[in-house]
Amino acid sequence: MIDPKRIRESYNDVEKGLENRNYDLQFLAQYSQYDKDWREAQQKLDNLKHEQKQKTPKGKPSIETLNELKELSQIVKNQQETVQILEEKTKDAALYLPNIPSEDTPIGKSESDNEIILTTGDLPSFNFSPLPHEVLATNLNMVDFERSTKTSGSRFITYTDRGAKLERALINFMLDIHTNEHGYTEMMPPVLVHSNSMKGTGQLPKFSQDSFKIQDSNLWLSPTSEVQLTNFYNDTILEESELPKKLTAYTPCFRKEAGSHGKDTKGLIRLHQFNKVELVQFTTPEHSQKAHETLTQNAETILSLLELPYRKIILCTGDLGFSASKTYDLEVWFPSQNTYREISSCS
Repeated sequence: MIDPKRIRESYNDVEKGLENRNYDLQFLAQYSQYDKDWREAQQKLDNLKHEQKQKTPKGKPSIETLNELKELSQIVKNQQETVQILEEKTKDAALYLPNIPSEDTPIGKSESDNEIILTTGDLPSFNFSPLPHEVLATNLNMVDFERSTKTSGSRFITYTDRGAKLERALINFMLDIHTNEHGYTEMMPPVLVHSNSMKGTGQLPKFSQDSFKIQDSNLWLSPTSEVQLTNFYNDTILEESELPKKLTAYTPCFRKEAGSHGKDTKGLIRLHQFNKVELVQFTTPEHSQKAHETLTQNAETILSLLELPYRKIILCTGDLGFSASKTYDLEVWFPSQNTYREISSCS
């Protein structure tokens, strides 16, 4: 959530930043009006309470005074309800405001305006046509798509035999590198999270259609352990001497991938359930840029150790995620597709 003070004091700058994201500015204007009305209503309520206090006699009040205080008390009550309604409207509107792009995020309208800032590793060459990963893994009895469909439906996968061992080995490999060499603390959080946590990282309310909700409850299947790790310190004041706090976790993640039917849904791409090792750092605003660079380097280390050719891209303003002010995507070379595909996003 954008600091309300920043919007009030630097409205034009905020407006320009959101305009660069191709954001509909009417929502910013609506939020700003709610905020203005809320603060004016609160000031009116404060004045009424002050008047109520001033008119409350120290001795026995007259009938006229009692009637006047009774009427004033009802006015205060009505104003309190108005303030509460406007406060809720303001807070709800704020949840639809995306983050403001950082100054060094390139301005652009779509992914075609993203900038490649690093390409590393030698692309493999073959004297045959390399098989797609889903075909190769199936032929080697490492995954089973067909039986997964029988148990869970489309876009789920079961790793089998060497595939299951490889998946487990990669998870352990990443966690060991990040904890032993990069200084992260390993966590094992719950997979279910409540709505307040989903709001805390920007998943709700905007992306509710992409997430799985548990029926008749306030719980969701986590779309990324960024939700659990970030909200681990919700409503907590951290001492600056404790920072940076660096957390990592492996969890299964769950996403509906709404609107992606028929688009990049083969194999291990855009699954409803997938495994991910997450990195999160808590630091001060002054050190956030440095932390972002370090976190991205930590992710790049994994790709380098696996000897995977990859490239690093900085996303333009029009392609930024909702909560991000700056994002690097790491894309690995897919020989069978003759292209790079995103496998990590660092924001």
